[in-house]
Amino acid sequence: MATTSRSIVRTYLVLTLGNTLAASLIWGINTIFLLDAGLSNFEAFAANAFFTAGMVLFEVPTGVIADTLGRRYSFLLGTVTLAASTLLYVLLWYVGAAFWLWAVVSVLIGLGFTFFSGAVEAWLVDALKATGFTGDLEVVFGRAQVVGGAAMLVGSVAGGIIAQATNLGVPYVLRGVILVAMFVVAYLMMRDLGFTRRRGRSPMGEVRRLVRESVDQGLRRPAVRWLMLEALFTGGVGIYVFYALQPYLLELYGDPHAYTVAGLVAAVVAGAQMLGGLAASRLRKLFHRRTSALLLAAGISAATLVGVGAIERFWVVMALVVVWGLLWAASEPIRQAYLNGMIPSEQRATILSFDSLMSSAGGVWAQPVLGRAADLGGYGASFLVSAGISVLGLPFLALSRRERHPADTQMGAPAEEPPGSPPVTPSQEPPIAPGQVWDAEAPGPDAGRA
Repeated sequence: MATTSRSIVRTYLVLTLGNTLAASLIWGINTIFLLDAGLSNFEAFAANAFFTAGMVLFEVPTGVIADTLGRRYSFLLGTVTLAASTLLYVLLWYVGAAFWLWAVVSVLIGLGFTFFSGAVEAWLVDALKATGFTGDLEVVFGRAQVVGGAAMLVGSVAGGIIAQATNLGVPYVLRGVILVAMFVVAYLMMRDLGFTRRRGRSPMGEVRRLVRESVDQGLRRPAVRWLMLEALFTGGVGIYVFYALQPYLLELYGDPHAYTVAGLVAAVVAGAQMLGGLAASRLRKLFHRRTSALLLAAGISAATLVGVGAIERFWVVMALVVVWGLLWAASEPIRQAYLNGMIPSEQRATILSFDSLMSSAGGVWAQPVLGRAADLGGYGASFLVSAGISVLGLPFLALSRRERHPADTQMGAPAEEPPGSPPVTPSQEPPIAPGQVWDAEAPGPDAGRA
């Protein structure tokens, strides 16, 4: 049977569904699981820090693997690594292992996730272009947001129910089983279309070449560089807010043992992700430039965090959390399409992995800072600081916008950036043709739209 754009999208959605379901089964109970294993609070959160450090450490190397051996190969490695390390977590919990073992396995779990980041998205974009896809990438990414949100909603709720009915280890075992199933699905359904595996070169030489070209096509391209630097701020804030909302809502609710209320955070974010994914393509059509939508969403998101920290009323905060989740979910597909439109196929997985690394690195520095702010002034104060850090990312979005890259105004699938081409500077941009609008403020048929 011939591979079509429709079948590529269907496979992408199935992989998104399975991976998100597996991941979300333990989101609502992970900290409780670590404490039940005998770790102190400090050790439990330190284990999470080792997980984040593992993602930072392995983002680029696993992206290089995806760009040299193939995106499918990278995904298969990810399912095996993550399934094995998850089951090791259960073993450590069962025997009450020492902290250093938790640290090692947490790094391995981070490694497992990095095999996925960048590779699946790069596989999708390359395969769609190879099969003649002419639609909007925002629609595809938006549908993935909906599917992922539904899986997250089901997984986070089911994980708590299963743990309550059995024990804290069972959701982790089920996660491993689902990942094994995803290995089978990917083995049968994924094919690297639009990507040529490089042969006949030394692995280390290939790594050096890819890293060098990725820097040329990534950080040395101003529009891409500014977008990645913005993730250093917004990525760290997003990680902190998601996890800090759980104890904050319990505090506002007045019952520290109302764990169902804490689980509402994951459920609310999942629901917002579904609605935001549906709205992504509509939001994009309201703006001539993708960066206009990104700047507006980022600004309102920061204002929302101010409200979360300043208005200490449970239901008001819950409503603001919904708004915050919607803004993230609606803007993320637009950002994905914008970034993909600025990078060539050969380095796509590596550059996307590096972008994910920047977001994870933001979590490494921002979480301790915001956690200390919570210790000194309470969770409300830490959310105000979070809003301030988010605002620091706005100038980088504006700088990316100033480059006027064609991907900022492009509709549909991204045009291919020729591999090895020099970074585009504003002076190298083609002149504005009559009636063509590069900037929202310029006159033309699209005047009046942001």
